[in-house]
Amino acid sequence: MSNGNISSDAVQTSSSLFIVLPTYNERENLPLMVDALFALGIPDLHILIVDDNSPDGTGTLADNLAAQHPRTIHVLHRTEKNGLGPAYVAGFKQAITLGADYIIQMDCDFSHQPKYIPELMKTIKNSDLVIASRFVKGGSVDENWSFYRKLLSWFANRIYTPIILGIPVYDATGGYRIWRRDTLVGLDLERIRSNGYVFQVEMAYVASKLGFRVTEMPIYFPDRVRGDSKMDVRIQIEAALRVWQVMMRHRGLRPAMRRTEAYTTS
Repeated sequence: MSNGNISSDAVQTSSSLFIVLPTYNERENLPLMVDALFALGIPDLHILIVDDNSPDGTGTLADNLAAQHPRTIHVLHRTEKNGLGPAYVAGFKQAITLGADYIIQMDCDFSHQPKYIPELMKTIKNSDLVIASRFVKGGSVDENWSFYRKLLSWFANRIYTPIILGIPVYDATGGYRIWRRDTLVGLDLERIRSNGYVFQVEMAYVASKLGFRVTEMPIYFPDRVRGDSKMDVRIQIEAALRVWQVMMRHRGLRPAMRRTEAYTTS
């Protein structure tokens, strides 16, 4: 269910950027993130907040922000918290129907720093998907991460996932990305079944199997300052194990199997 700010003519220009922000209990971070995104001064920037019925009132706050910025902030309310994957898929479809040309997915907790967005926009000019990567040359993670957490994340992304899936992507679990509209349409989001953080792996794998150009751009990834993290070691291990399911599900994909029909509002 979406709020009244979303309409079929919400975007009129030919080159619009949508930021899809899934939120759950992000009341502290959301207004700060909105301010940081608008401070970038990007023309035709739209923010689509996808809230999973946050008990802390994030959804109501999002509606208030949308009322203050009726043409640039949009809110998609979901009735329950049923995972990161479905939240992003719903947000991607909504952004496409609103006329987005480029779509950025990012967390609302500032571990994905807005300062990288101009570089992401520059890099996507020669790519179909750009992943803001912690594990390519020049990328790094928070210095306060434990040795075990760093090793697990590095091994899962640099060694384990690329070998199993056979793709040259070194941060497949990274959730800070920019997509071309046509790339997301071509993936056919109905194919994507994963939830949690393996959703990111599945999206990168399907994009690669369908022949889209995937580029990685180095970033520094700090831990969140406000609020509680949704990530723990158990989730990381589960995501690693489910990589095998992703491979079995999509190993037969070919570029000729791209979707060509855009999503429309129902």
